Amino acid sequence: MKAVILAGGLGTRLREETEIKPKPMVEIGGKPILWHIMKTYSTFGVKDFVICAGYKSEVIKNWLINFEFLNSDFTLKLSGKSEIIFHDKLTESEWNVTLADTGQQTMTGGRIHKIKKYLDGQSFFCTYGDGVADVDISKLLDFHKKNKRIATLTTVRPTSRFGVIDINSDNSVDHFREKPQADGWINAGYFVFEQGIFDFLNENSILEEEPLANLALKNQLSAFKHEGFW
Repeated sequence: MKAVILAGGLGTRLREETEIKPKPMVEIGGKPILWHIMKTYSTFGVKDFVICAGYKSEVIKNWLINFEFLNSDFTLKLSGKSEIIFHDKLTESEWNVTLADTGQQTMTGGRIHKIKKYLDGQSFFCTYGDGVADVDISKLLDFHKKNKRIATLTTVRPTSRFGVIDINSDNSVDHFREKPQADGWINAGYFVFEQGIFDFLNENSILEEEPLANLALKNQLSAFKHEGFW
């Protein structure tokens, strides 16, 4: 199976970083967010990727094209016919990556719609280009197959942005909880889709709006609950 990564958004909430690079190329621990997502998938044997680029797609292209140079020791022989000898065997060398420029203004569902031709008519994973998590990809896929629906999304319960005060009936403070885990579940990405998803998409679709809502109405959307890091 292939993993589709939505990496074309403007990243406006990280503007100090994304003035010069797309959000998936912002680094964590010296590696782009995009690398961390791909590394998660490849750990579970998923090594075939389709990256839906858009905003500043040239940054992602240059990173991919020069990946071996940037991450290996090498010897460059300049005499006669130039030759490059790489000295490191990269684990990423087993990855196959298709880079599709899906447009700067295209919405999430539209990006998926545009890369249908690269999916070989198969089921596929899909996630956002800023979605770093320790999702168990094997368990996610097993859950999807068991439920036999067109789509599965991974959900998480985020930590509240604010501390919460528990108040007694006499208005005295009973307890103060510093940024507790929220009760509700939210969409964390890490989808699994059957080819039937394309019946719900067009080039202008926003995945999180009509497509997912319509899938839910038709009982074709499952929620995989992730309790780990996100």
